[in-house]
Amino acid sequence: MIPQRLSFVTLGALDLPRLRAFYEGMGWTPRSGSNDEFTAFLLGGVILALYPRHLLKAEAAPDLVAAAPGSWNGITLGLNVEDRAEVDRVFDQACQAGARPLAPPQDREWGGRSGYVADPEENRWEIVWAPGVAFTDAGAVTEP
Repeated sequence: MIPQRLSFVTLGALDLPRLRAFYEGMGWTPRSGSNDEFTAFLLGGVILALYPRHLLKAEAAPDLVAAAPGSWNGITLGLNVEDRAEVDRVFDQACQAGARPLAPPQDREWGGRSGYVADPEENRWEIVWAPGVAFTDAGAVTEP
């Protein structure tokens, strides 16, 4: 069974330092380790992540890398799972349920593991295990 939760919303930023400053200007506090290359804010149990759009597009929309600008909105939804091995299992289960595989699970340079699928309306989901991300019993993200 695939966990029923939303762990992350990632915005592909065209100007990450500017977007980060905007959210900090609203009084939001970035999570520890945030910088001008990746920033995350904990919002009531879900993490809002900011990541350079060109890098996110290469991961989440490899089928659209050569597509015209504006062909993808730069937003991904993330389902964080309990451990590294569960990424592959949930990825396969999502594909069996009708998701289109975009990028198979792989170990990432930041220490986690993830893969990307598209739902039937082309919404991009990252199936991810992110070390250091903890959950409540209800599935909400908490500070470790």
